[in-house]
Amino acid sequence: MRVFITGASGWIGSAVVPELIGAGHQVVGLARSDASAAALAAAGAEVRRGTLDDLDTLRSAAADADGVIHLAFKHDIAFSGGFDDAADADRRAIDTFGEVLTGSDRPFLIASGTLGLAPGRVATEQDGQESGPVGAHLVGGPAKRLANAHATVALADRGVRSLVVRLPPTVHGDGDHGFLATVVAIAREKGVSGYIGDGDNRWPAVHRSDAAHLFRLALESAPAGSTLHAIADEGVPIRTVAEVVGRHLGLPVASVSPDDAPGHFSWLAGFLGMDSPASSSHTRELLGWQPTRSGLIDDLDKGHYFTTVPRN
Repeated sequence: MRVFITGASGWIGSAVVPELIGAGHQVVGLARSDASAAALAAAGAEVRRGTLDDLDTLRSAAADADGVIHLAFKHDIAFSGGFDDAADADRRAIDTFGEVLTGSDRPFLIASGTLGLAPGRVATEQDGQESGPVGAHLVGGPAKRLANAHATVALADRGVRSLVVRLPPTVHGDGDHGFLATVVAIAREKGVSGYIGDGDNRWPAVHRSDAAHLFRLALESAPAGSTLHAIADEGVPIRTVAEVVGRHLGLPVASVSPDDAPGHFSWLAGFLGMDSPASSSHTRELLGWQPTRSGLIDDLDKGHYFTTVPRN
């Protein structure tokens, strides 16, 4: 297929691009900077210059493609007080792609998330669907992003092979600048590797190469309207993560009270305290997807997180 990808030079996209090219697909990647364009060209992808707000560019690229994978999200503004605006931009892009692809039966994949989907229990692919109560606790930007996933799934009724791939809060690997790298940076800054409360709350995880493989399998064969989970580790206790970080950095490991968490972890506190395990049983059965890369703790123990500096 000729596949148009937004976010193609990002953390997930830069793994999806070679996964697709290696399987014989042609990739066209959206690039908003010279650096992104150079990275995509070096990976063997065709470059389409533009941003997520250039709806005419998105429309034209989708019309020329056999399928679309939408990975871009304005994380820079989402985690600095502008989550609503980021979710609104995401919805405009989704609606634009939906208009172009209606009636074509072409695949359209978006990335969504599992964090906060079903707090306190293992979330499944069936959770968070529009007809169910799960997700009613979400407000603002997170609620809008869940609604964006609902809108994507609904495109199946309009002749689009629409698919939602939910990612865990940590998609790990060498070069990660996300949540996990931020946890390490905070430990360095504070001189203690902390966790909130008893630290028994769990985060699911997946290696980014395994996630990229799932995106390819979904593009090639997942049924219209599917919601898929890119989950390898169902739930790793945050205290266990803190213990590994403390051991590698030679720092004490300690609990941070929920009241003190915002001061210690800043914007990350609201996420780090969530108990949000998730399963991928249905996804594995449906597509035969089996994660093969290192789990979260094994990946942490490789040491690369302790030489990586997170981006601002």
